[in-house]
Amino acid sequence: MAPVAAEADRWTADEAVTRLFAAHYRQLVRLAALLLADAAAAEEVVQDAYVRLHQHWWRLREPDRALGYLRTSVVNGARSALRRRSVAQRYAAGLRPPPDMPSAESQHLDSVENATLLAALRRLPPRQRETLVLRYYADLSEAEIAEAMGISRGAVKSHAARGIAALRQTVERTS
Repeated sequence: MAPVAAEADRWTADEAVTRLFAAHYRQLVRLAALLLADAAAAEEVVQDAYVRLHQHWWRLREPDRALGYLRTSVVNGARSALRRRSVAQRYAAGLRPPPDMPSAESQHLDSVENATLLAALRRLPPRQRETLVLRYYADLSEAEIAEAMGISRGAVKSHAARGIAALRQTVERTS
């Protein structure tokens, strides 16, 4: 449901972000949740992406590509959150953060998705996991994935092939 370019050019930042939020918020939260394995952090990452889009709406050269900007922003935000989490875990030895309270989104994901597959997906290297989530969950093309991740289409193909092979091995071993 991408805005028509002629219409998007006339929208104010408030109108554009409101329309994008209504149409794509849940999809982007699910994307971030799959990358982060933490529903609360996923919601924060997506909210931050919408705030940045609103702040910089006037700088968009092609407002009809705002959804791509949001996806890229969510993927980059998830990467940053994972880096921060990794650093915090390394330097906070012995201190454990309080457990996350599962949101309705995470409960739905848990009930719909196969637990074995999700566990295997979370064990993949970050780039392979991001590629597979963007391809098979967000249903993006290779070109859109390459743009969102800032890599070449060939790298997308390579990460996807390796990720699928690793998932297949893990699932076959546990089945």
